[in-house]
Amino acid sequence: MNKLKLLTICTFVSGAVFSQEWKPQAWPVLKRYDRDHLYQVALPLGGIGTGTVSLGGRGELRDWEIMNVPGKKYSTVTTGNNAPFFAIYAKPQAGEAMTTLLAGPLYPQEYLHYEGRPVNHHGMPRFADAAFEAAYPFGQVHLSDRQLPVKVTVKGFNPFVPGDADASGLPVAVLAYEVTNTTDRPLEVAVCGSMRNFIGKDGSKFRTDWKGDFIPVGVKENRNRFRKKNGLQGLYLYSDGVDKNDPAYGTVALTTQAVEGVTFRTSSRADDWNNGILNFWDDFSADGELTERDRQEDEDPMASLAVKKTIGPGSTETFTFYLTWNFPNRKAWSETVVGNYYSTQFPDAWKAAETIVPRIPELEKQTLSFVNAFLKSTYPDVVKEAALFNLATLRSQTVFRLPSGHLMGWEGVMDRFGSCAGSCTHVWNYEVATPFLFGELAKTMRDVEFNHATKENGLMNFRASLPLSEAAKGNSAAADGQMGCVMKIYRDWQLSGDEAFLQKNWGQVKKVLAYAWIDKGWDGNQDGVMEGSQHNTMDVNYFGPNPQMGFWYMGALKAAEKMALAMKDKSFARKCNTLFRQGSAWMDTNLFNGEYYEHKITDPETFEYLDMRNPDVKLPPFQLGKGCLVDQLVGQYMAHICGLGYLGDKDHIRTTLGSIMKYNYVEDFSRHFNNMRSYVMGDESGLLMASWPKGRLEVPFPYFAEVMTGFEYCAAAGMIYEGMEDEALTCIRAIRDRHDGAKRNPFSEAECGHHYARSMASWAAVIALSDFRYSGVDRRMHFTDRPGCYFWSNGYAWGTCSVADKVVTLEVLKGSLLLDKLVIGDKEKRLKRFSLEAGEKQTIDFL
Repeated sequence: MNKLKLLTICTFVSGAVFSQEWKPQAWPVLKRYDRDHLYQVALPLGGIGTGTVSLGGRGELRDWEIMNVPGKKYSTVTTGNNAPFFAIYAKPQAGEAMTTLLAGPLYPQEYLHYEGRPVNHHGMPRFADAAFEAAYPFGQVHLSDRQLPVKVTVKGFNPFVPGDADASGLPVAVLAYEVTNTTDRPLEVAVCGSMRNFIGKDGSKFRTDWKGDFIPVGVKENRNRFRKKNGLQGLYLYSDGVDKNDPAYGTVALTTQAVEGVTFRTSSRADDWNNGILNFWDDFSADGELTERDRQEDEDPMASLAVKKTIGPGSTETFTFYLTWNFPNRKAWSETVVGNYYSTQFPDAWKAAETIVPRIPELEKQTLSFVNAFLKSTYPDVVKEAALFNLATLRSQTVFRLPSGHLMGWEGVMDRFGSCAGSCTHVWNYEVATPFLFGELAKTMRDVEFNHATKENGLMNFRASLPLSEAAKGNSAAADGQMGCVMKIYRDWQLSGDEAFLQKNWGQVKKVLAYAWIDKGWDGNQDGVMEGSQHNTMDVNYFGPNPQMGFWYMGALKAAEKMALAMKDKSFARKCNTLFRQGSAWMDTNLFNGEYYEHKITDPETFEYLDMRNPDVKLPPFQLGKGCLVDQLVGQYMAHICGLGYLGDKDHIRTTLGSIMKYNYVEDFSRHFNNMRSYVMGDESGLLMASWPKGRLEVPFPYFAEVMTGFEYCAAAGMIYEGMEDEALTCIRAIRDRHDGAKRNPFSEAECGHHYARSMASWAAVIALSDFRYSGVDRRMHFTDRPGCYFWSNGYAWGTCSVADKVVTLEVLKGSLLLDKLVIGDKEKRLKRFSLEAGEKQTIDFL
């Protein structure tokens, strides 16, 4: 046996101190899932732009997505009993030792398979019961079994600190196993992590066996080494056989800070007839320790790391492991390697561990500060759940960062591939988590849109090609995407207070807006009404004036006017103001039908209005017409968030939202027919994309019968702004009830792919309920006057605001805050030299 002992408690490395083994603090819980609601639970562990591995609801590690590609269904690593896992060895005094997979029980639907291998780890003993608790990014799995002398809590997280993208973008999964001895005698316990070296197997190269199963192609010369250095010891996985330019080339490390009781293996017996896993299991089960093997030519590159401790009666010990990785050759959505930002920070997985691990206690503290502050706020729990859990999208393979630091995104991810490339503007328009939590990242997205993806004539490609030097290739403009980007750059300027940011981009903003005015363009006659062919997020072109494009346009005009005034561009400001007043009035007069805003279809060639009541008139396919669209007020949604006020008649806006609830909300979908994709089924509830109270078009836009969460959140946030809180919560509750852990993953709201970007519109409910508005330009902050405690974040600083009777307490937990004006409801307080730094709070009297 090789029992490795470290003689020193502290090691100094690069100015950091490795102290004794870190143990997690008490973690908060927002939502609990019982054993009947764990099947789909998968909480991603990993940083922004790094990829993730997910902590499953039963304690398993699943969805290994660290090699630049998704891995939801077809594992990109190893499968069956060979999939990576953690196991526990427990031996009572004078009792029989037991070795058990650190995961909960199987479900009945997981038993059937033609070869008796239905799921990963199918042949290993499991715990009889499991439950999952979460307050993202913290996940906790509670395992118990009456036949075992221990109960275990598996704790997994990755640091998440708003305003600090680097701290929130670390390639690490932190795993702590808290083991409690439930007996009245001392207990020998060992926890072991095992993984076969899978470098090079990213799912892109596979063969089909005689049964038709996809088998990842093996890679030769994969190597594992044990290292003990700088207060860490563990396993370093690398490959001498994978092309160093391959996206699946990289390194992985599994490490621990444990000082005593550490044993390891860097290989196992050749895996003929699954002898590799058998050899490991026999070794670990013998005494909870591992024996290093003499490397043979045909050895299986299965690496295992164990830590053994003695636990007193009724006592608890923690076994902590760190999984780090580095896969630098991201291809994104082309064959060109564009790379990863995080790989510029860490040359390999071991260096990542050495750098990250000593920071974990402080990063845990900062993450807890964020989550605890958010949870103590008076927002309804279902709003907290929707907003917090969808932040997982920022850490999924939906998102990555270029070496330049630019944030890029798919729309979502499929099982093995990204879904819909190019940081699609008309999808990313909806989400508001990025700008309000990571302002600098949001600004990089604006840089891509305005300075890389925009042509000289102002056409903004709504899908940016990569590398960035080719982002403007193509001629694909989306009316909603382009107008929304004008609103977003206004929002990001306001949140940052960065005058240089606006100065740098103002010329491009003018071009992008003015593109709407080109001959035969969206508003070619420049009357404030979009009549032209308008490509949009429904993946079709609308012909004629409609509220969805119209309110985006109104919002862009209003935002551009304010930016023009700041840039002292008075003539452009006047033009925007004129077009806004004309367009807004026209829409209220001509599109509002007394219940909601509708679409007046025009002939694609002549722009003349078509009579939809005349059966002899041939209408273009895939239109909205007189339908009630779920997000017809999306531009108004963004205007409220940007602090731009109303874009149309206030009474019409509220009436429209009432009609959306009346006509589009379905309480039970059991009798609903849907010819497209189903994100709601059976007795579930949700908001339909569109309804036709006065008769449906024969060929409406494609997604009319579907339900998609990002659109639902958009409508719900609009309802909150109009005082329809009960209706809004009904919609949000319906969404989260559907993502209950049994049927769907609570940390992935799908649309066209898992972890869909639009789902981060859920953060808008937090903004709307607090009525939070912030201008770094005017140094002005606004909250509701409803008593309560409200978490706030402007993308650079964050904290809480407690509103009581005529007294307000502002607290800054990270960053700094400078204010000249604080507005609570309709009462404004002018402040003199008001500033708060992190950790400071101040009470302000509104008498």
